[in-house]
Amino acid sequence: MVKDIKIEDFDYNLPDERIPRHPLQQRDACKLLLSRPDGVISNRRFNELPGLLPPQTLLVCNDTRVINARISFYKTTGSRIEVFLLEPLDPSDYVLTFQTHGKCIWSCLVGNLKRWKEGTLSIIINPEGAQSPVTMTARRLHPTGGNAHAIEFTWDNPDVTFASVVDAAGFIPIPPYLKRESEESDISDYQTVYAEAKGSVAAPTAGLHFTPEVFADLDAHNIGVGKLTLHVGAGTFQPVKSENIGDHPMHTESFSVNRKLLRQLIEQKRDRLPLAAVGTTSVRTLESLPYIGAALARGEESLHVSQWEAYDESASAIDTIDALETIDRWLEKRGETALTASTAIMIAPGFKWRMVDAMVTNFHQPQSTLLLLVSSFLGENEGIPRWRPLYEQALADDYRFLSYGDACLLFRNDFKS
Repeated sequence: MVKDIKIEDFDYNLPDERIPRHPLQQRDACKLLLSRPDGVISNRRFNELPGLLPPQTLLVCNDTRVINARISFYKTTGSRIEVFLLEPLDPSDYVLTFQTHGKCIWSCLVGNLKRWKEGTLSIIINPEGAQSPVTMTARRLHPTGGNAHAIEFTWDNPDVTFASVVDAAGFIPIPPYLKRESEESDISDYQTVYAEAKGSVAAPTAGLHFTPEVFADLDAHNIGVGKLTLHVGAGTFQPVKSENIGDHPMHTESFSVNRKLLRQLIEQKRDRLPLAAVGTTSVRTLESLPYIGAALARGEESLHVSQWEAYDESASAIDTIDALETIDRWLEKRGETALTASTAIMIAPGFKWRMVDAMVTNFHQPQSTLLLLVSSFLGENEGIPRWRPLYEQALADDYRFLSYGDACLLFRNDFKS
């Protein structure tokens, strides 16, 4: 049973010196560890990627943009209260919330909460385009689950949007394992060159290695590029504390897939052409689509994939192409140009892969849900999980791990080019 998988089986020793605090100056100069379908591993460079993908591959990226999610307020006593934006509540739509004027409400983590029992907090900021300083105020409303609280933000310039307020008030939320404060260089370093849709509190880090030159070379190699949006939540750093993964609550993330990409996905699957994903966020979105389509075919419109839905007995009967076409028809009927949904999908050994044939990703933390995903994707060789020799070689060959580290290109073990 998938739920009985023990997280301790996905442990390995990651020395602290293998976690770079800053990226390489040239994004596409990092190492790329290639794992072919037959299990053969070789050392390459990231700028070689276009030539390593099969012709006519469709490569899908996540175009989410990291927001300045960490905002520090100071009480008159001098106590620092840090508010960490998680997701919008009112308006709940990401696009609308960043366009709001004057007020919005977000679910947030609050650092030093015991020092903020009541009242409001405020800071003075200088948003771009404002003719004078703006006062931003935060008021705590109620818990929203876990350690999060609903926080109402107001600001005294009605001409300024929340997007401008956040840009001026906050800091880029770099991962805690970097063990340092955000720096000015992170504003560009911790953002993909194709980032567009604001909403993430963490970068889709596999995409950090791409450059305009790599995209030009992909085009020269007849590799198509598609874009979707999944806003990465703080849950991506949530450790698995339970002994069995069945007791771990998977975080939910919102995503959006436009009809143009959906039709490209249908064509790829119909023609049995390769589909590659940049990062685990793109993977989770793509692999969630068949379950959204199957639910719509049953007349269910929750537009959410639950944690264990993919492992239900009924899931085996899903036809992937039919499910994708169901989504397309559903969108057409409503006159909508994109599917907006959410997923808490858990991808672990035992998962049935329906969409992704190849994956560009970084090296992940021990005992993490992302490592479970990689293990599922690579499968086993004579009973030994293929992720383990891959990571052992990466450690032996001085690869850099986690967000600002090196990358790998993985092919599913049953992929046939």
